[in-house]
Amino acid sequence: MQNNIVGTMRQFKIMDYGSSFYPFNQAGSSGTGPGGGSIGEKFLERIHDHLRVNSFRSRSSQPIQNLQVDNNMLAQGLSIYGLPQKDLIEPHIEPYLKSVNFIESLADVYGRVESCPESEKSRVYVEQCALLQGLHDPNLCKRSLKLARQHAFDVHSKVVLSAALKYERREEELLGISSMECSGKYLDCPKSTLIPGYSPEFVNDGCGCHRTLREEDEVECSVDEEECSISEEECDMSFWIGSEEVRCNRYYMSSLSRPFKAMLYGGFMESKREKINFTYNEISGKGMKAAVIYSRTKSVDSFDLQVVLELLSLANKFCCDEMKSSCDAFLADKVVDMETAMLLIEYGLEETSYLLVAACLQVILRELPSSLNSPSVLKLFCSPEARERLALVGHASFDLYNLLRHVAMDEDMKANATVMLLERLGECAAEGWQKQLAFHLLGCVMMERKEFKDAQKWFKIAVEAGHTYSSVGVARTKHKRGHTYTAYKLMNSLISNCTPSGWMYQERSLYCNGKEKMMDLNTATELDPTLSFPYKYRAVLLMEENKTAAGITEIEKLINFKVSPDCLELRAWFLISQEDYEGALRDVRAIVTLDSNYMMFHGKLDGNHLIQLLGQHVQQFNQADCWIELYDRWSAVDDIGSLAVVHHMLSNDPGKSLLLFRQSLLLVRLNCNMAAMRSLRMARNRAATDHERLVYEGWILYDTGHWDEALAKAEEAITMKRSFEAFFLKAYALSDPDSSLDSANATYVVQLLEDALRCPSDGLRKGQALSNLGAIYVDSGRLDLAADCYMTALDIKHSRAHVGLARVYHLKNQRKAAYDEMTKLIEKSKYNASAYEKRSEYCERDMAQSDLSMATKLDPLRTYPYRYRAAIFMDDHKEAEAIAELTKAIAFKTDLQLLHLRATFHDSMGDNTSTIRDCEAALCLHPNHKDTLELYHKAQKQAKEEQT
Repeated sequence: MQNNIVGTMRQFKIMDYGSSFYPFNQAGSSGTGPGGGSIGEKFLERIHDHLRVNSFRSRSSQPIQNLQVDNNMLAQGLSIYGLPQKDLIEPHIEPYLKSVNFIESLADVYGRVESCPESEKSRVYVEQCALLQGLHDPNLCKRSLKLARQHAFDVHSKVVLSAALKYERREEELLGISSMECSGKYLDCPKSTLIPGYSPEFVNDGCGCHRTLREEDEVECSVDEEECSISEEECDMSFWIGSEEVRCNRYYMSSLSRPFKAMLYGGFMESKREKINFTYNEISGKGMKAAVIYSRTKSVDSFDLQVVLELLSLANKFCCDEMKSSCDAFLADKVVDMETAMLLIEYGLEETSYLLVAACLQVILRELPSSLNSPSVLKLFCSPEARERLALVGHASFDLYNLLRHVAMDEDMKANATVMLLERLGECAAEGWQKQLAFHLLGCVMMERKEFKDAQKWFKIAVEAGHTYSSVGVARTKHKRGHTYTAYKLMNSLISNCTPSGWMYQERSLYCNGKEKMMDLNTATELDPTLSFPYKYRAVLLMEENKTAAGITEIEKLINFKVSPDCLELRAWFLISQEDYEGALRDVRAIVTLDSNYMMFHGKLDGNHLIQLLGQHVQQFNQADCWIELYDRWSAVDDIGSLAVVHHMLSNDPGKSLLLFRQSLLLVRLNCNMAAMRSLRMARNRAATDHERLVYEGWILYDTGHWDEALAKAEEAITMKRSFEAFFLKAYALSDPDSSLDSANATYVVQLLEDALRCPSDGLRKGQALSNLGAIYVDSGRLDLAADCYMTALDIKHSRAHVGLARVYHLKNQRKAAYDEMTKLIEKSKYNASAYEKRSEYCERDMAQSDLSMATKLDPLRTYPYRYRAAIFMDDHKEAEAIAELTKAIAFKTDLQLLHLRATFHDSMGDNTSTIRDCEAALCLHPNHKDTLELYHKAQKQAKEEQT
């Protein structure tokens, strides 16, 4: 290849510890700020002195009484729950669409999105969302749902997709916000959802709800009765309702519909009568008077709710389409809460009022998951008859039942209502992928209910519909029903006929023993190191062999890069057996932070209760001691330990929003984004002041991609109070993650960070701010100032600053010093895969390969080592090995950069088909990635030229 790919690879950005600022491209900028020296050594010295004085340097002098306990008591007390059992840790069957050729499936759905007509895009985006769910990245699903909603044509689809998007965003919502409250954005507006038609270009615009409300307040909504009434001279006929006469004009009444016109002007007897008996048409005199008024005004706005319901019924009987539409729109506008929705939806279903039912459904769906606990709501959706009633009104769809089953499965996978909703989903399924999903999910639910015969039936139907992964369900149910050898043969056949994947070997391992089982588990880990079952099985096996320490080491291989409650539980279990109660307490605190309702020991003991038990066997720290412990954990880059300390601090001070905010930051570091958003939302809800509330709302907006709104919150907070977090938030909000900082913005961000550092805060946050400030100095060429920032951060135990300092040394051509800095971080860090990866940049190829191999061993999800090794192969003209290196990682880590690099390699080899496939898969993950789009269009052009 003409260009050195290794050199190119070294330019790929590797995320620094905690740095979220992006480089600006002004090289050689001055080292002084706008004031000719306001950004410099004196400022850094002041910050250094301030932090040195205000940092915790020693544990509290307050004595803590040592607890005199019998350490065997807890182990004996917990012996009732037994030790971990291999038979009870078998992997769950994943309740998602799972393709055996995932990259090809991604490419296919992206290609169809690009080529299908506008009317089909929404449907394909929903399919894309279903496919992406298996990646467990909620942001990808939200984006697909947003695009599906953006391209939806009909009201029903808009209502359902808006509700689905709202459900996915539920962790981002703030306390006290009504489910029907409009944010001012067209896409989220409940009223806009009920407007039929296609308007994707307006989705990012304001909806005008607040302006409309103000205008309505200014206009008096009264109706002139004289204007609506009909003079006696105009009345030429009357309707009799019982003994009540309703005078009207024949012409106006005939204009309501063709049946009325036929009755009043056709060959019927009524056409020759001045008085018509209307007693038996189920309308009151008041309702008939309203119909007379409507015949002139074509408006129902002056009538009360009951009268409009009567008009709706009359409109249906006499095919008054215009009056029905008016009634439908009027009633839909009145649906604002659950009580009204549940009352009016019955009228809507009875009278087949499309818009009214849509409005009622919108309220019900936007109240999920709580609304699904109502028996009336379940009755509305669950039975076949209920689905048929909805279908008659145009409101039974796969999308509707897919949302309902998703919520039901989250709430209680085994419930009868869940099964019934899945059955309705299957009835609505029309396309192949819809049938695959519906029947596979039915199999999963029946499996959970231990109804293995029914589960096997549904899994088989899913396989017949084309969902190969459902073969796992067929095999598992055969095994449960005593046909283990048949299950083994089925999985053996799958491995032979498909490209082998880690999950295939993992599944086959369940149906064999001894060395063959361990070989399959080891192969599963080799093909997909993210699968948790092989680690858990090997760890429990080691424990059964009285090798508990080795078992802990085995499960920690997974915990080091993939934190989950079940793996932390297993380690806690092992630690309890070793009487390491402090370590066990750390893990249980982390578990409860991730899932407050987690049940330990195969679902037998509440996690919070176990914390109380373990707490009796360890020393208790006060809040000051906890802060010191938090510094130590933070310095050791021990995020799980830090999370446990914060949980302890919150138990001492549960209303402290600052601690909840710290908790959210740690959860982000551990890639537990939903739990992080939950903590951040709790911090906002428990904020003691308006200033705090604004800051936390700003961080919520920032984390959800609303940078302009986050900036506005930060500025509002600063006007109330100049605080570290407000300035820090503003600095982040100005650093657009999708672009580089220009010179002017960089200077302003520097000033904001300086302002933040002058405000009171703890060393943990100030260390982060100093690191970010140093990163901007590096990108602007002010290396000495950057070094001062990083050294000041290191003085307050912010170990992650070693990364930035190493970068400074490297840019100064002091590679040995850079290498040494990363070595220091490796020695300090508990979890140091990133440090090995970064150190590889500062050494020769052989040593770099060694460091990257260690990084992959510690964290196989880090993509840079695979890209580097693949680039080495390409530089050595070993194209097949380069492609294989990337393919190995892509098999378990569907990553934009991996796919883009493989596409680049295919392009250099002239393989346009493979280039297009990888580009399409990458664009499915990130549709606006500029480099991939350019490569994609180039490959398409070349492919067309070859065909001609």
